[in-house]
Amino acid sequence: MDHVSQGPRTTHGHAEHGRVTQGTRSALGLAAQGPRGPECAGWGAPPTGRRGAVGGGFYAERVTIAERQKQPDPRERSERREARAWAWAVSATPIGPLLLAATDEGLVQVVFHAEEKTAAEAVARLTRRLGAEPTSQPSASLRPASPAVTAPASAAPSAAAALPVARCTEQLGEAIRQVESYFAGDTKAFTLPLDWSLITGFNRRVLRELAAHVPYGTVVGYQDLADRVGEPGAARAVGVAMGSNPLPVVVPCHRVVESGGGIGGFGGGLETKRTLLALEGVLPRPLF
Repeated sequence: MDHVSQGPRTTHGHAEHGRVTQGTRSALGLAAQGPRGPECAGWGAPPTGRRGAVGGGFYAERVTIAERQKQPDPRERSERREARAWAWAVSATPIGPLLLAATDEGLVQVVFHAEEKTAAEAVARLTRRLGAEPTSQPSASLRPASPAVTAPASAAPSAAAALPVARCTEQLGEAIRQVESYFAGDTKAFTLPLDWSLITGFNRRVLRELAAHVPYGTVVGYQDLADRVGEPGAARAVGVAMGSNPLPVVVPCHRVVESGGGIGGFGGGLETKRTLLALEGVLPRPLF
């Protein structure tokens, strides 16, 4: 568990991508010229035969990326295998409904575009991953005023399970409050406990670095982030790590952009990424 100071909508398996104009490159802190950043997993695969920065070609690079995903994060502990108490709710935000889920250890997942069908699918996946049905939803005072979806109540927990159930409900309520405050422009740094159990290895290491050292109102390139974790040849693997982020917005993968001026891919779609960067003052807000 850590403290910190959540795939695009695709068409036929390919995600939206965009470019940052010349006029906004300086605002993004990017060089006018430079290597193009990687395209992340699920955000549009590079064409077959494209040579990469790692190894002798695209195939060699893919093997290297796969190997990196297996590298353990030295800060990882053995994951608990027993069923986990957890709770969820959906919060209405300017970028659409966000599903937030928390265990007793902290916020564990954020899901974009959490309309009813998407939310139901996300809850089913988390039920399988965490080994238990969600607990009853938090009280009305901890939930958004008009959630798009409400979490189903389950049977009352046993006395032995009461403490983690209460804790996960508390974690969820705090996550909702801080996310709402972020979109209101009041919170510049999340101070939430995070449950990293849905991600491991190199991906977790990169996302920890991002959460800890890329603050509100700044951006970082894929290559720069690879350098920061001591893997200068892993820019494309960093892109894969961004695509696997289970905690977008809170772990700010929207702040990762291409060094050559492209805005890059994003799990919530390009308009969502632009909205988040505009909220933080990195890009100008749209006039209409």
